[in-house]
Amino acid sequence: MTSVGRPEHLRRTALVAGVCYLITFVASIPAVFLLDPVLHDASYIVGPGADTRVLLGGLLDLVNALACIATAVVLFPVVKRQNEAVALGFVTSRMFEAAIIVIGVVSLFAVVTLRQDHAGAPGAEDAALLPVGAALVAVRDWTFLLGPGLMPGVNALLLGYLLYRSGLVPRVIPLVGLIGAPFFLVTALATVLGVNEQGSLWSGIVVVPIFLWELSLGLWLTVKGFTPSPLGSRASPSIEQETDVPLA
Repeated sequence: MTSVGRPEHLRRTALVAGVCYLITFVASIPAVFLLDPVLHDASYIVGPGADTRVLLGGLLDLVNALACIATAVVLFPVVKRQNEAVALGFVTSRMFEAAIIVIGVVSLFAVVTLRQDHAGAPGAEDAALLPVGAALVAVRDWTFLLGPGLMPGVNALLLGYLLYRSGLVPRVIPLVGLIGAPFFLVTALATVLGVNEQGSLWSGIVVVPIFLWELSLGLWLTVKGFTPSPLGSRASPSIEQETDVPLA
């Protein structure tokens, strides 16, 4: 049996993927509060600033981005057995989400750099720096909308389909994501088109199923791992054919 099909290897894969999913929560939620000063103070770039706090929030967002990629890369060898094209699409969407997050972090780090360079300079430069700061924050707002505000719906459709069909986890877990994803995507697109406000009540409601789907998946993979029976019934024939080695 190849290493991918060994129970101990599958358990490690599930554990790493589950921990990476939980890391996305541990990193992204505090980052929202740490970045608040630069996001909601229009004069931050010319004021006293809270640079250490903002930089820490940005670093947590970078951790979130890396964990996003890790969840897809770690799961790919397992879920590709169900549908390799969909599994590759999931990896791509996760990487796209992470790349957008990084762009947002860089824009906020640029605000911090400009604020520090401006510190102690004459106040006449304030009028020029304020629109620059506002533009950089606007870039981050759009990256938040197109990254964490949109891509989790795509991820839920792709990975939810793979996990529901394969039975690698209890089907109620991916079902929550599959049900919530269309509403999440419609709301996100409505926000992009200006029909919906990003912080509206409806936006908050549609986030709940996606939040529960990713959290429950992370917890299940960490604590329980993959359901063994589907892997045995689906993976063994293909592995045996590829390796020409009888399975034990």
